[in-house]
Amino acid sequence: MALELVYETHATTVDNEAGIATGWLPGRLSPLGRRQADELGERRRGGGFAAVYSSDLYRAVETAQIAFPPGGGGPELRQDRRLRECDYGALNGAPAAAIAEQRVRRLTDPFPGGQSYCDVLAATASFLRDLLASERDGSRILLIAHSANRWSLDALLTGARLRDVLADPPPWRPGWHYALPADWSGGEVNRPGAGR
Repeated sequence: MALELVYETHATTVDNEAGIATGWLPGRLSPLGRRQADELGERRRGGGFAAVYSSDLYRAVETAQIAFPPGGGGPELRQDRRLRECDYGALNGAPAAAIAEQRVRRLTDPFPGGQSYCDVLAATASFLRDLLASERDGSRILLIAHSANRWSLDALLTGARLRDVLADPPPWRPGWHYALPADWSGGEVNRPGAGR
């Protein structure tokens, strides 16, 4: 058996609308983002999720809480810091275009004072290993996090090369589906030269 993962990126933030790359700053949803979070809840309520895991950064937590209001009878909401966006270090809060032009270069070379995308890949892999150990086989799990985690999931669970995903990120859409096999051991993160 496998865990079924449904992945959603947090809803639109004030920073997104201003062209700012929030990184490890908390961020907050814009009015459009709050409507999107409510739509996410409408789209995913009744999905049979055993739990909803989100990044612990405020914009992801806010998305999860609007989509699945606490006390509303929905799945349990859990936060995990390993689902955070890439830490841009000194560039947290910089223009998004400045981050985008550095993405491939930051595959293994961290942002000044921050992380590399391979660091995010390793954190996401650690989260997946713990998820396998804590959830029942066959469970459906909803993840709400950030672009860097989705790119990591593509590399870890679909065989995509992280370098290729960074160079040409897939367009946004409302949800991605992944299977996490019960015998998964780390995928690309455990192979020599991973992500290159």
